[in-house]
Amino acid sequence: MTTRRTGLREQKKQATERALREAALRLALERGPDNVRVDDIAQAAGVSPRTYNNYFSSREQAIIAAITAQRQTRLAESVTGRPDGIRLAEAITDSIVEQYTGTGHDEITLITTSPALREAFLHATTAIEDPLATAIAHRLGDTDPATAAVLAAAITAAVRTALRRWLQPAPTAGGLVIPTGALPNLLRTALEVLAPALDAAEEHRRQRR
Repeated sequence: MTTRRTGLREQKKQATERALREAALRLALERGPDNVRVDDIAQAAGVSPRTYNNYFSSREQAIIAAITAQRQTRLAESVTGRPDGIRLAEAITDSIVEQYTGTGHDEITLITTSPALREAFLHATTAIEDPLATAIAHRLGDTDPATAAVLAAAITAAVRTALRRWLQPAPTAGGLVIPTGALPNLLRTALEVLAPALDAAEEHRRQRR
């Protein structure tokens, strides 16, 4: 009975978080992010502002959570699910490009027109680090956990660097962000730097076997 109550409580928490982030994104698209208050989001989700603060620290965090919902889980599953014959570097790069290029036009417009949302979007990359470390450890087998953690941290930094380049304000556009270059190419270029380290980790695994 205790296990069931715990399960129901967790389901309720997940449903509340989903309702908040979906309300935040809907209101931001309807009104513009600067015209949305935390109280508005809470009311739209049917909870109190105090409850809202148990899940998100700002409206930007809630909006970005809706745009990036479950990305870290899907990314880890994608890396883990790639065939064993695929290089780790290739599995990670393809999975990241796949997960970061599915954002809709309206959501991209929100991000590019709001400095606060841009920073929240960049900060959200930290959420992929731990699940990615777990996926890398799974691919490498019995290895030092620090290896997977270091590789995941480096990959996360590379992704953030590529996104920052993509979202940098145009120097002559008064601070307006005009995404520069194709995001898949920027991601692949940034991650290519780490390919030798990922290849070396795989080679070390083969030698152990």
